[in-house]
Amino acid sequence: MSSLFPAAPISLDLPDAEIVYFPSFFTSEVASDLYQDLLRKIPWQQDNIKVFGKEHAQPRLTALFGNDGKPYSYSNITMQPHPWNLLLKKIKSHVESAVETQFTTVLLNYYRDGRDSNGWHADNEKELGQNPVIASLSFGCERMFHLKHNTIPALKKNILLENGSLLVMKGTTQHFWKHQIPKTNQPIGGRINLTFRVIH
Repeated sequence: MSSLFPAAPISLDLPDAEIVYFPSFFTSEVASDLYQDLLRKIPWQQDNIKVFGKEHAQPRLTALFGNDGKPYSYSNITMQPHPWNLLLKKIKSHVESAVETQFTTVLLNYYRDGRDSNGWHADNEKELGQNPVIASLSFGCERMFHLKHNTIPALKKNILLENGSLLVMKGTTQHFWKHQIPKTNQPIGGRINLTFRVIH
């Protein structure tokens, strides 16, 4: 497994945020192999989420891996982590070297097609601490990633998350910005997203 950085990282010039995008953190060939491995080796699950008092099946599959059995809660869901497997340990090591952060947990999302999505939110749960570092890897089909500022409506940014790319959000980003992966009517295949984080 090799992260060769074929393209230089890009720092997004956004106020109240520290966001860096690595377009090719893993080469396309390596990323496609990792997508297939993750598809087979991860115990994917689909939880129910509560929206406006009603329960719905979450529009994607998920899995949680982490240290010391520490659970992670979001959107009225509490997930119990699986112990790290060898594949995720190897991926985590590459990400930690680039980001210079030791992560305790990874939340995985499997978007099966364009109908799967992730609505507007911030990764600001209490157990993530004051200014969390979130490192988000993408494998498989490209999807649009939308950002919007909480108090300045005109401040928006869209990024096409490519196969093998890494997006790092840190500093005050989660205080001032929300993000989403919207649905698309385009006939596209699956995408697997790994979001590394530190649970305190």
